[in-house]
Amino acid sequence: QVQLMESGGGQVQTGESLRLSCVASGDAPCTRDLSWYRQAPGKEREFVSNLVSGRSNYADSVKGRFTISLDNALRLGYLEMNMLKPEDTAMYFCQRHCAVDGRLSGYWGRGIQVTVSS
Repeated sequence: QVQLMESGGGQVQTGESLRLSCVASGDAPCTRDLSWYRQAPGKEREFVSNLVSGRSNYADSVKGRFTISLDNALRLGYLEMNMLKPEDTAMYFCQRHCAVDGRLSGYWGRGIQVTVSS
């Protein structure tokens, strides 16, 4: 089994920084891919960033401010968020693909709240 858990969220002021972490627990191997999404109240879940085959991609709204990374052991992923804005306020979710019983599936964390006040 695999469980993903996000941490590092909280409440900050405009311009400050946070680093989100996503840990994959369990013995199932996970791929080198990592994705972050977010969902603000009353809005749909939206793409923030992903790391696919070593290449990082970002939503236009966070480009230049956020950085995604994954540790060499492929168990801990990060989203470094700088110059935070009130519009970054949302629940942030990480996603990984991991193999359980030989089957590759997508797994989501339960989310972590990020609140940016002006």
